[in-house]
Amino acid sequence: MILADKITNLRKKAGWSQEELAEKLGVSRQAVSKWESAQSVPDLNKVLLLAKTFGVTTDYLLRDECEEPEEEAQPEALDDLGEKLLPVSLEEANAFLTLERALVPKTAFGVFLCIESCVPLLLLIGAQEAGRIRMTEEQASVSGIALLLLLVAGGVFLFVTGGMRREPYEGLRRESLDTAYGVEGLVREKREAFRDTRNRGIAAGVLLCIISAIPVLLVQVLPGAGENAMLNCVSVSLLLLLVGIGVFGIVLVSGVWESFQVLLEEGAFTRERKRSSRRYGGIYWSLVTALYLLISFLTGAWQSTWVVWPVAGILWAVVSQLSCLQEAGKGR
Repeated sequence: MILADKITNLRKKAGWSQEELAEKLGVSRQAVSKWESAQSVPDLNKVLLLAKTFGVTTDYLLRDECEEPEEEAQPEALDDLGEKLLPVSLEEANAFLTLERALVPKTAFGVFLCIESCVPLLLLIGAQEAGRIRMTEEQASVSGIALLLLLVAGGVFLFVTGGMRREPYEGLRRESLDTAYGVEGLVREKREAFRDTRNRGIAAGVLLCIISAIPVLLVQVLPGAGENAMLNCVSVSLLLLLVGIGVFGIVLVSGVWESFQVLLEEGAFTRERKRSSRRYGGIYWSLVTALYLLISFLTGAWQSTWVVWPVAGILWAVVSQLSCLQEAGKGR
């Protein structure tokens, strides 16, 4: 393998563009491009800097017969409690971040579809009551419910397919991590570059959620508008649309931000919270499942007993937080 190929492979493995590598080396992008296409060769000082930047030897870079350096066998990494750590290479970290960048918009759109699922039902009922469409009340309701279920199904499809693609990286969210050299610095650099986008996205999303009530308030204030069924349905639909767009933006930037937290083991992914989840999660969700099935079979109200799951999710967040506080107390 020649020097040009080695520079290209090492750059891609680190997840850097030619511009990013050029900035680290203090050269132009054109210089990096010429090195990688074998149109020119870096001088000795730049070879030394390349070796330091990529964490390899100059011997590896300069000798054509010298292939990828073999990684030395490392002792099994353990955390402060003696538990095994999950090794994460720079290549794996980049692959995870790239996947999340691709999947987060789909997750956000799935949430948007679920929020907007009631809109067709509202508009059809309002239009039927106002005599705008030739449908009976029953036909309007059935059509609206059908569209509601279709939109929810679309959202659930995006959630499920996204979850399936995330399966290879589930260990990053559950296990304590042993990140390779350079991973933490790379993730922090990407996170800082994304910080302003995240702050703007959350601010815009919250603002949209706040002003979403304006259409409904205007209908209540305008003389006679409150008695207009069609106008009421349209105002609520606009409210849901603004909320949906706002939540879409919040989920979009929060999902990308969360991927950084996963690798840095911060926020909801600290080692204390992961231990808490492993310790109590299996028992808790088994009990929730048993309770859901018991209530559903006894009452036969399968259409409404699903509420057990969001309630259980909220309770689990409380349980996790209490467990984290307990771990922190022991640490002192």
